[in-house]
Amino acid sequence: MYFDHPHADADAARAQVGGKGAGLWRMTTLGLPVPPGFTVPVSVAARLAAGDAPPDGAFDAAVDAALARLEATTGRRLGDPHDPLLVSIRSGAAASMPGMMDTVLNLGATPAWAATGPFAQDCLARFERQFAALVSPALLTAPPTTQLAAAIRAVAASWGSARARAYRDRSRISHDGGTAVTVQAMVFGNRDDASATGVAFSRCPTTGVAGPVGDLLWQAQGEELVAGLRTPEPLERLGDRLPEVAAALAQMIATLEAEWRDLVDVEFTIESGRLWILQVRTGKRSAGAAARIAVELTRTPAVRLTRAEALALIGDRIDAVPVLTRGAGAAALAAGIAAAPGLATGALVVSPDAALERADRGEAVILVRAETSPEDVHGMAVAAGILTAVGGAMSHAALVAREFGLPAVVGCAAVRLGDGGAWIGGRWCAEGTIISLDGATGEIFWGPIAGEAVADPFVCELRRWAEDVKEQQEARS
Repeated sequence: MYFDHPHADADAARAQVGGKGAGLWRMTTLGLPVPPGFTVPVSVAARLAAGDAPPDGAFDAAVDAALARLEATTGRRLGDPHDPLLVSIRSGAAASMPGMMDTVLNLGATPAWAATGPFAQDCLARFERQFAALVSPALLTAPPTTQLAAAIRAVAASWGSARARAYRDRSRISHDGGTAVTVQAMVFGNRDDASATGVAFSRCPTTGVAGPVGDLLWQAQGEELVAGLRTPEPLERLGDRLPEVAAALAQMIATLEAEWRDLVDVEFTIESGRLWILQVRTGKRSAGAAARIAVELTRTPAVRLTRAEALALIGDRIDAVPVLTRGAGAAALAAGIAAAPGLATGALVVSPDAALERADRGEAVILVRAETSPEDVHGMAVAAGILTAVGGAMSHAALVAREFGLPAVVGCAAVRLGDGGAWIGGRWCAEGTIISLDGATGEIFWGPIAGEAVADPFVCELRRWAEDVKEQQEARS
């Protein structure tokens, strides 16, 4: 289904083409700058994942027809040796599962095109590395159309991966259904000095303060940002180099928040100074941010949630344990980026398997990694807190920590992993050493740190609203 395929409403779109496909459809109808593409529906992708392709070559024919339209729209051909169409193949389940399923980028890059210059060489190297790892090394010499069909099948099948199942278990998402698969024309944040990739939220997902806020990497593709492979710049730096693009992005983010009537998480690329929006979804947030956002969206003129809608938005997070606030006095070993608030104390571990082993013995653990990946999710799910050496507030580690309600500090340059432990601020901490972190300030401490529960004023306000609603319902009954 092409992105402009009509749907009855947002819920119908989400059920048919998944969350990513529904977001791309809605942004296309709003006239936002979305790279064109098409989505393999959930029902079809589920059959592909099960090895039950539609009969009589119907799937291949449908992909060929959609690809032909995409080539006509872009004026480029997949695999062209001079100016090829490159595409991304990405998952998109109805429930957001950031980073848990596979993605293939730069498909359509060929050795013939790579000979044209360094940019093309970079894209081919990225493609070959990712395709070989996720799809099939044997198909690296196959025609791009064959590679495309194989990549679609591989991304569909990643719904059943161990990491995706572990994430669904931790987030209480059903294992039924599957994921849609989106094929989208690539735009390139790695093309030149006026190119970048970024992730922006309409409000801070850690504190709930009105935004936009986010992370930005110049001359990069999105995988580097989300995977935390490099520590990014804050979004506000965009205005220093490309003020018109920064203003346009802020306006688009405001439009999307008004359309979604909720916190939105927006993925964007700037190619040679031109802004493109690649994805929008409801943003993951900390419990404290959830309360503030729910209250303040009732006061935002473009949204104006009712109190009942605000209560529905926060759901059972209204009963979340209050965040512990640290008292003054303790000296920090080091500091990084505050990614998810709260205090956490536990035994330092440097692998997800060690986290799982100690947690099974009843120990609280702090998982310390250079950066996290979807393969770490089973260890993240049992950790008391997360600490990474690189990455930003919109990295995989930060997103998952907020979703799981874990305190997290990311992008701490003073952390260096070693054999059986980690150096933190120049001090060696062997595995099992008790450390603490403050996800509200980004600080890391030796040993346990005491804290006290502080009542959140926004949670208190929501609880008053809930009592009022309950009294009104009782009065009517």
